[in-house]
Amino acid sequence: MRYPPSVRRTWFVTGALFLAVAVATGALGAHGLRARLDATSMALWETAVRYLALGGVGLLAVGLAAKAGNRRGWTIAGASLTAGAVVFSGTVGAIALGGPRWHGAITPVGGVLLIVGFLVMGLAALRR
Repeated sequence: MRYPPSVRRTWFVTGALFLAVAVATGALGAHGLRARLDATSMALWETAVRYLALGGVGLLAVGLAAKAGNRRGWTIAGASLTAGAVVFSGTVGAIALGGPRWHGAITPVGGVLLIVGFLVMGLAALRR
């Protein structure tokens, strides 16, 4: 079963949006937060930005690769990458900005979702 172009486009657009936000938040960190955050918090901020960008690149790939076959696999990959990037980057970014430390208990869920998304993407490509 083939994905309709609008669904493939949604993954691609979401990936592009994540990358745009990663660039903007990276610039915010470099120019607006560096003087306000300690070294540990700045490192956390940079990690959040990096993983948002990784999720965005993954979603671009899903949008491009989901042209044929294995609709379920591409859907799981895209949803996992989206949720993983949001949860991981959101919780790490919040901690960097002084948010509650209990967010750190949620962060691994985002990391696992990113891993699952990339693994499922690889499997979906093999099953084309």
